[in-house]
Amino acid sequence: MGFAISSSSFSNGADIPQKYTCDGADSSPALSWTQPPAGTQTFALIANDPDAPVGDWTHWVLFDLPGSATSLPEGVAKTGEIPGGGRQGLNDFRKAGYGGPCPPPGKPHRYFFRLYALDRALGLNPGGSRAQVEAAMKGHILGQAEWMGKYHRGQ
Repeated sequence: MGFAISSSSFSNGADIPQKYTCDGADSSPALSWTQPPAGTQTFALIANDPDAPVGDWTHWVLFDLPGSATSLPEGVAKTGEIPGGGRQGLNDFRKAGYGGPCPPPGKPHRYFFRLYALDRALGLNPGGSRAQVEAAMKGHILGQAEWMGKYHRGQ
């Protein structure tokens, strides 16, 4: 099976419950993963909406999670530093931590949660951008796992 990510908050490809969106509590969903590649030192997570009207919208940037980590709990604090290790960057709402789905009314949007296994810590400061994290990850990705949910708001 290999490196895989999953969520107890919603099934892969299913609707994201309202509590994880701007229409609810806007708390991050629980995520867990298994079988990271050998040599994994840290993890990075990027959650995005490629269907946003302005183009790809970043909802969550998390990096330097310890390689020993196997999950993130529901409702990760929206702070630069994560208790137990890890840092959060700025999302496209210009805030640290998770910013849930908040699409305009209309068709469902897809939200991808991509977890990267890395061979080193990125060493970026909290509040880093997705572009900075992606640039720092280049050449250091040992594996990638993905989970996707959908959300839409009525007309």
